[in-house]
Amino acid sequence: MTGKAAVRRARFCAALMVVAAVMSGCSGEGKGEPAWTADSTPTESATAEGTSSASAPGATPAASATGTATATGTESASAGATASAWKVFSDSAKNVSFELPQDWIAQSVTPDQGTLPGALKIEVKDAKGNYLATLQTGLPSPSAAACAEAGRKPYVVVSSVPVDLPHREGEGLITPHVVFRVLQGYRFFGSYGITNVVGGGDGKACTLQNIVRGPDGKGDVSFGDLTALKTFATDEKVAPAKAFDTLDQAAKYVNEGSEFANVQRMLMSLKIKS
Repeated sequence: MTGKAAVRRARFCAALMVVAAVMSGCSGEGKGEPAWTADSTPTESATAEGTSSASAPGATPAASATGTATATGTESASAGATASAWKVFSDSAKNVSFELPQDWIAQSVTPDQGTLPGALKIEVKDAKGNYLATLQTGLPSPSAAACAEAGRKPYVVVSSVPVDLPHREGEGLITPHVVFRVLQGYRFFGSYGITNVVGGGDGKACTLQNIVRGPDGKGDVSFGDLTALKTFATDEKVAPAKAFDTLDQAAKYVNEGSEFANVQRMLMSLKIKS
């Protein structure tokens, strides 16, 4: 084991010890230390985010290929969201809608093969054209992938906030949440999205799915930077997943940066017609 790997392992173990001492059903506000998920029952730790209201003067509508975006007159941003003006994107049939910062770009693209009739695929980029997230509807539920014990890695839920979306109930499923989770590999790989799929009851997983299992006949929904997070090899491209040297860096990205705050508000604003 290299010196850097030993340091990362020591920090990871220290974080586990700290969080284990305060778990026992506690919920936080998404601030400070990451929350370790090692539940024996299918639940994810949830955090409560404060909201604020502010006017968004001067906002103007924007449009994309097959959808429309209209300006919102007020903000209900989660703590830390810094965009001063927001707009609402909706597809042409008004089946889905979500808020995004005024200068971000939402564009409808061709859905992937195998999706249900009427499925949507919408890509979101920032003002500079950098990729942020993709909304997909009508996804077929993936078959359970084989997960060898050696491939199961510890994961951490850094942020988890409930969101109201149509969803399926059943074993291994929870109410939908907007999450940021980190999976430990040679670095700490992070991803944000919506999910109602439990990562792993013992705090380990091969992949973490950013998927909400939809009601029967409706298909699944994904809205995030990836549909599934895995660990990466040293020669693999990590983006659009995030990579951190320490858990503290992941926590700072969530708690102190404007990008995640704005992404989180966007994901939480998603509305899907039942």
